[in-house]
Amino acid sequence: MEDNLANLKRGERCVITDVSSIHIPLKLLEMGCLPGNYVELVQVAPFQDPMYLNINGTHLAIRKETAIHILIKKIAYE
Repeated sequence: MEDNLANLKRGERCVITDVSSIHIPLKLLEMGCLPGNYVELVQVAPFQDPMYLNINGTHLAIRKETAIHILIKKIAYE
């Protein structure tokens, strides 16, 4: 099932499937926010924005308005 990054719950893991939106800053792509990379939602700030993510070992925070445009596929823990 394909979803977007903004719908991820704390502790859930996923794989990025598409980042082709013009709303995604180039800086996020350079930091590893690319299709095929694994993402885990580490924490959400108060008022649910921004989201603190672990993307292939890199920790970064992004706003929900950007996360909506990143398509993912949720995965189960191994």
